[in-house]
Amino acid sequence: MARIPIALQLYSVREDCARDLPGVLKAVAGMGYDGVEFAGYHGYSAADLRRMLDDNGLRCAGTHIGLDTLLGENFLPTVEFNKTLGNPFLIVPGLPAERTKSRAAWQETARIFNELSAKARPLDMWVGYHNHHTEFTPLDGELPWDTFFGNTVPEVVMQFDVGNALVGGAEAAPFLRKYPGRALTVHVKEHARANDKALIGEGDVNWAEIFDLCETIGATQWYIVEQESYAFPPLECVDRCLKNLRAMGK
Repeated sequence: MARIPIALQLYSVREDCARDLPGVLKAVAGMGYDGVEFAGYHGYSAADLRRMLDDNGLRCAGTHIGLDTLLGENFLPTVEFNKTLGNPFLIVPGLPAERTKSRAAWQETARIFNELSAKARPLDMWVGYHNHHTEFTPLDGELPWDTFFGNTVPEVVMQFDVGNALVGGAEAAPFLRKYPGRALTVHVKEHARANDKALIGEGDVNWAEIFDLCETIGATQWYIVEQESYAFPPLECVDRCLKNLRAMGK
């Protein structure tokens, strides 16, 4: 298959973005990233963001947004904003407690995502959910991850964060196998028990297995680097992460 492009989740360099988003995008493009995933827009309009992306030869691999931005009358403006960005992936990175407090709450949340997906797909947009670690602690007899993805339609994107899952004691591979074709974007994040500042390729993750699954059954369209601990300045960390991925043949 064709090489899966690599994006950077801009949360990794959020303080730099707050100071100088145009400069960060230029630097990220210079490192060789193919795209970025937004986690906030730092006061810029969609048109301004798109112009900055285009000027640097970057694509938008997704955006992390609150569920509220997809509900009711907020849905269409959110879609329009992201269409301007050229972004089809609307990813919710966390949920309020009332939507996750019980198995029944997760089932209701799954129903909401099914409804959102039914609205989004005719517009060539995808709605998805991104894990932290709590989704892998049993709740009412089942992992919340399974409660949610076992009750959502296949079109709801499973944005699997490899490092976050390991914090919760969960390997990515079994879930990539259990929900084939749903990991359209994957967060490439390292985890190391012995080094909390490990960069990609320096920790406990079996990247070869994960990449094989993404490239065979995952239907993965983007690898998205996210680094949240820093042995070096954040921009240097994400540069090193990309170099490590290139050394792995990605």
